[in-house]
Amino acid sequence: MTHAGIGAVHLGGDSTFFRVWAPGSEHLQVSLIGQNRLIDLDRDMHGYHSAIASAVAPGDRYLLRFADGTELPDPASRWQPQGVHGPSAVADLAFPWTDAHWQTPPLADFVIYELHVGTFSREGTFAGVIKRLDHLVSLGIDSVEIMPVAQFPGARNWGYDGVFPFAVQNTYGGPLELMRLVDACHARGLAVILDVVYNHLGPEGSVLDRFAPYYHDAYRTPWGPAINFDGAYSDDVRYYFLENARQWLRDYHFDALRLDAVHAILDTSAYPFLAELADQTDETSRAVGRPLWLIAESDLNDPRLLQPRNEGGFGLHAQWLDDFHHALHTLLTGEADGYYADFGRLEDLSRCLQHGYAFTGQYSTYRRRRHGQPPRAPRGDQFVVCLQNHDQVGNRMCGERISVLVSFEALKLGAALILLSPFIPLLFMGEEYGETRPFPYFVSHGDPELVEAVRTGRAREFADFAWAGEPPDPQADHTFESAVLTFDKSDPDRAALFRLYRELIALRRRTRQAGADLTAFSVDFDEDQRTLAVTSEQALLVCSFRPAAALVRAPAGNWKKILDTADSAWNGPGGSAQPALRGGDTIDMRPWNAVLYQKEK
Repeated sequence: MTHAGIGAVHLGGDSTFFRVWAPGSEHLQVSLIGQNRLIDLDRDMHGYHSAIASAVAPGDRYLLRFADGTELPDPASRWQPQGVHGPSAVADLAFPWTDAHWQTPPLADFVIYELHVGTFSREGTFAGVIKRLDHLVSLGIDSVEIMPVAQFPGARNWGYDGVFPFAVQNTYGGPLELMRLVDACHARGLAVILDVVYNHLGPEGSVLDRFAPYYHDAYRTPWGPAINFDGAYSDDVRYYFLENARQWLRDYHFDALRLDAVHAILDTSAYPFLAELADQTDETSRAVGRPLWLIAESDLNDPRLLQPRNEGGFGLHAQWLDDFHHALHTLLTGEADGYYADFGRLEDLSRCLQHGYAFTGQYSTYRRRRHGQPPRAPRGDQFVVCLQNHDQVGNRMCGERISVLVSFEALKLGAALILLSPFIPLLFMGEEYGETRPFPYFVSHGDPELVEAVRTGRAREFADFAWAGEPPDPQADHTFESAVLTFDKSDPDRAALFRLYRELIALRRRTRQAGADLTAFSVDFDEDQRTLAVTSEQALLVCSFRPAAALVRAPAGNWKKILDTADSAWNGPGGSAQPALRGGDTIDMRPWNAVLYQKEK
């Protein structure tokens, strides 16, 4: 820790450094709660107010006082023990780390498990997550993605309503408990990804605009005012969010950041914020001596996100690939409402496997315009794919998981395609055993008008979909409680599905289906027969999306079957695909079936 940051930085002993950006204020003080003591901060020419204060130790609570007597929490608070409406507290970030020899794995090796801290365990805390880590290790997971933990209002929230980006959610356990979780993950060989939100702040409890022009006058996002990344004073707004990213990677030892909805980071500057963040992350990587990754969420299909900085791109390392999810989801479910209207053909899935994006400039019916550009030399480790994630489950009206939308055989088919694809697979918590409990949207706001606005807004979001019924009340306790995982694998299908996921992850590593240039894979599909075959140098994955049996012609080579999702080992009806093949042989596929062959020398 250095004096270069912002917020309250404990320097050791009872000494603390305070630094706050408030360019419109000539005078600012720290008001220590319960001590009847004010600390004057010195203002510099850029509007930063700072001082080193004695007799201020970790745990001491404070507010920032303006000249008119108004007192507010610190916009760069590290700890809000009483929530968003309470005072800030000095946090001691000196943690006894045990991960000195930890090295972040390459992105191509990642098998990501996305979890929400509040619903992953009955405790709903970081400590509760630690208790479940051995389950993830036994599954074969090597990286955990944690949904946002920045302080949000109340105790229940997805995390995207955070208003203190530097503070760790008090109801989850706070800063030191988060560090304990990251350290425990590293001790078990698990990399850790943090989901961060730099495109907006939540609607309740934010104080940033009271201190400085953090919001942009000209732009808005679907969730409210846009962050000011390119207007007047934007250099210091950027600094705030760059420091935030550096905090997670440097002080909390995270291995990667997942950047929420970067298409809503509105920035027309010559040196975009995302490019600056990528450059800073590379610098931080060199400083800590291990790779650090940035993974974007974006629906723009814009290859500039992934292009290196020296080629005019932003230099991010990977992105979520919604096209792959939508293409697979529509084939498995037959849904065609909303954004699913653009998908439903095997050609869409094939284009993803060959190009990354399904849309690379074609006309989009849903958007009513052309969409996307083809990426240059796309690689598998540039794209994160999933059968489901928090958005694709939770943004359904009732939060249904894929396990209740499709048959057991179709569920196994989807799992095989995700985990044996050339992309980085992401599992959503509970998917590995077919959890049927929903993951609906939930909040615990304190403002009744805001609660009603959330209810109305959620209902409006579903207008493009033909879903029947009423959405669950986001504010109700039981909506949140319905999402807590059971981890119940007593059902034979659930137990078989867990074993299958474990085997698929192991096969993925043995057959090296990850990270390669996508041109190394050939894809053949039959739209009428609803079959798809993906061939690499050493493996053949055959998939049938038919509700009846299908026949597929084997490519050249000698092939040995190593996994069939229809086998009785996975509670299937029994596989019919031949155990060995020569090029030109016919493969007998069961309904909703995936079969993996390995080439024999």
